[in-house]
Amino acid sequence: MGAQASDAVAATPAGRNADRTRSEILAVASHEFADKGYAGARVDEIAAKTRTTKRMIYYYFGGKEQLYIAVLEHAYTGIRALEQQLDVEHLDPAQAIRRLAAVTFDHHEAHPDFIRLVSIENIHRAEHLARSDVLAGLANPALDVLTRILERGRAEGRFRDDVDPVDVHILISGFCVFRTANRYTFNAIFRRDMLDPARRAHYRMMLGDVVLEYLTAR
Repeated sequence: MGAQASDAVAATPAGRNADRTRSEILAVASHEFADKGYAGARVDEIAAKTRTTKRMIYYYFGGKEQLYIAVLEHAYTGIRALEQQLDVEHLDPAQAIRRLAAVTFDHHEAHPDFIRLVSIENIHRAEHLARSDVLAGLANPALDVLTRILERGRAEGRFRDDVDPVDVHILISGFCVFRTANRYTFNAIFRRDMLDPARRAHYRMMLGDVVLEYLTAR
């Protein structure tokens, strides 16, 4: 073990759970990167807000870029886990699609930092995301539940048979991301807050309606 790693282990607070420390760092780092971007976020500030040290963060993650990639992995695996855990096999295909869309809607509304992180990584042309083995393996799980719903809908003659699951994913994600990412500019131009609680049920229903209209169009 190198001197830096030895010092980091020695600096670990007595009795502190390593997983809890790592999770705490990820939570604070997620907000810092989402708020200030990759370039603007400072590891020193993250350390100060987690009551740990820069050396400890480097021990757990290896460096600023590795920490940022870990933040992206944590953010994406959160929504992917929700999608995979979704139990919709007992629902008819139309209800199942509405449920999947609603889960995405609820998640994106509740996790604005996720939306900001995605926007920031797109500014960087996904150069950091592309270096993650974890994120590269999330494409198929993201579509598994959706694909099964579409297959059931086709088998029952409910859905058209020329629909690409990725297109449906784009339709759902696009609505949910836009609603959160463009909240302030949209409100400044149209004087309408898309996250106004009074309009929430309307937009949630609207998303399901739009997706089902696309899937059943002849």
